[in-house]
Amino acid sequence: MSKKLFVGSLSWNTTDEGLRAAFEQFGEVSEARVITDRDTGRSRGFGFVTFSNGEDADKAKSSLNGTDLDGRTIKVDVANEKPRGGGGGRDRW
Repeated sequence: MSKKLFVGSLSWNTTDEGLRAAFEQFGEVSEARVITDRDTGRSRGFGFVTFSNGEDADKAKSSLNGTDLDGRTIKVDVANEKPRGGGGGRDRW
């Protein structure tokens, strides 16, 4: 079963490819994505890596959390799935 990891404190210079390269040494990465600002296209400083195998994701998390990637100490944790919802933030009665 696949597992998604959150990767925080990324360098502004980290790319999708660089993120994938750092993590795929632990197993098959099905997706690696640095999140960018929709207006500027600049990195928002975090990303997500999805592994095909949950055990590989766990190994990557324990091995890479607190290590250096592109000059920054990264934080790696299991991603929390947030429900997608429409809503404008007002109460509906």
